[in-house]
Amino acid sequence: MTTPDPDGLLAEQLLRLTRRVHRIQKHHLEQRGLGVTPAQSRLLRTLAHYDAPPRMADLAERLEVVPRAVTTLVDGLEASGKVRRMPDPTNRRVIRIELTDDGHKALRELHGARRSAAEEILAPLTGEQREVLGGLLDTLVDGIPERGRNC
Repeated sequence: MTTPDPDGLLAEQLLRLTRRVHRIQKHHLEQRGLGVTPAQSRLLRTLAHYDAPPRMADLAERLEVVPRAVTTLVDGLEASGKVRRMPDPTNRRVIRIELTDDGHKALRELHGARRSAAEEILAPLTGEQREVLGGLLDTLVDGIPERGRNC
């Protein structure tokens, strides 16, 4: 007889939740008819955090992907008019990526889709449970035990 592996069970639950979150977010994106994949959505959200249009290499680093993956994402978003490539004013070999007006509009829609998905996922939880979950997730994301946060 084998003994239960509580950490293995938790890891499996986290993986199942992650897949469910992705599935629900994808569904909400499709419902809004934006024609944006989850990966493109992530790139758009990342672009919005820059004060000035970033280089492709900056996006790849921030997204933790290879530069070729960013090129593919930008190609799709550029074809749909959500981003544009523009030359760097100081180095003509560098290309920067900026959101277009359609890209900003898509971001607002994406925000609504993510909010709807979150409401669906969190619906079974009470306010108190959501607060506890938020604290636990912060601890897992940051990798800092709760008691060590305020030191």
